[in-house]
Amino acid sequence: MFAVIKTGGKQYRVNQNDVLRIEKLDAKVGEIVVFPEILAVGGDAGLTFGAPTVAGASVAAEVVEQDRDDKVIAFKKRRRQNSKRKRGHRQHQTVVRISEILTGGAKPAKAAAKVAKAEAPAAGELDASNLSLISGIGPTIEKKLRAAGISSWNEIAAWTDADVAKWDEELSLRGRATREEWVIQAQELLAGKPPRAKIDQAEQASGKDL
Repeated sequence: MFAVIKTGGKQYRVNQNDVLRIEKLDAKVGEIVVFPEILAVGGDAGLTFGAPTVAGASVAAEVVEQDRDDKVIAFKKRRRQNSKRKRGHRQHQTVVRISEILTGGAKPAKAAAKVAKAEAPAAGELDASNLSLISGIGPTIEKKLRAAGISSWNEIAAWTDADVAKWDEELSLRGRATREEWVIQAQELLAGKPPRAKIDQAEQASGKDL
């Protein structure tokens, strides 16, 4: 039996005992995580596609290692400007071993299983990995943040002034994090408040302060 799972914005075809590297999960080595977003399941009974996910299906995996990918070098040089910049980045990754492919609402064999935090939230909840809900973070900046290993509101909410200055310099944010109050916005979202971007849109539509 095999399954196609979605985690960290990517899709993986997995079989039992497969070992794969995925986007970082908030889990310790030896823990069992459950991936609830199953796009397809295949086996002797045939192939089942989800709409968009397969009801009652999940995949359990054991965290083998918290690691980092190979270093990627970004080199920028401006012609005739005597200006050049070289930066390295190693993406954080989690190594997991697929332990079970579950269907029909079955639970993992190990009782200590937890839902992988990189996955989609329950209905009615906001996704803490959706950085675009912070006003001022567009697709380009979100891509920069994820490439730097910043993938949730929790990480931004914990930034100190020194962290803000560091990321502003490294990612060329030009003061946007301070100006748009990203840290405060992330803390508000974690506290259950609606995204500022949605409030701003509602105000513009109604012409009233909300």
